[in-house]
Order: sequence, then C-alpha cells, then structure tokens
Amino acid sequence: MACRISELVVDCVDPERLAVFWRGVLGYVEIDREDDGSIHIGPPGIGFGGPQPTLVLSPSGDQRPRKLRLHIDVNATDRDQDAELERLLALGARPADVGQTGAESWHVLADPEGNEFCLLRARLQSY
Repeated sequence: MACRISELVVDCVDPERLAVFWRGVLGYVEIDREDDGSIHIGPPGIGFGGPQPTLVLSPSGDQRPRKLRLHIDVNATDRDQDAELERLLALGARPADVGQTGAESWHVLADPEGNEFCLLRARLQSY
C-alpha cells in the first residue's frame, strides 16, 4: 500500500489573504476554518480526501527566514501558459528570481507572501 498527499500546510502571516489568492489560482473553495485561524481550501464539491490535496493556510508569526525547501508547481487546465501567467499576475502573483537562466519552460512566481511556485508549460485536464 502506498500513501498519497492529502494536505499541504502552508505557514503564513495572513491566512485570509493567501486563501483568497490560492482559491483564485486553483479554483478551490473554502472547506473549513479552525479556531487557531487556519483556513482549509480544496476542490469544490469534493473537499478533503479527493484526488487533489487540500491546502491548509496556517497562521504563523514567523517571517520566512530563508528559501523554502518545498514549493508548489501548477499547470493551466483551460488556457495556454502565457494566458495563465497573465491571470496569475492579475491575482497578485509576481515574478521571482531564484537563479533561473531564462531558457526554462516554466515561470517562477511568488504568492503575496513571497512563497515561490512555478507555472509549468503543459496543460493538464481539470478534475
């Protein structure tokens, strides 16, 4: 038997702001809120345990001290990479420089709190 990723927990200063951003990026909806201020978002109509992982945006007063050791990669489902890049930038993403050469097939971006993620070229089927 194997495991699969069910949740990704992101420590953040402003869970509400990141929930709005990542809901827009992924087409997710709010699933739950915890007393500690954590916000759970996931695919609409599926919630926790579906084929896509739930994101848990967990409040933390710690400012990000260094580069994260894990980042999220996303792929467009209904448009090409250039159109998706424009959409993500309009949602509040910004270009990030992590030493790429410019020849990569992906774009490195940062969410509103500076967490890097990549927009890959391939278009995937949506669920």
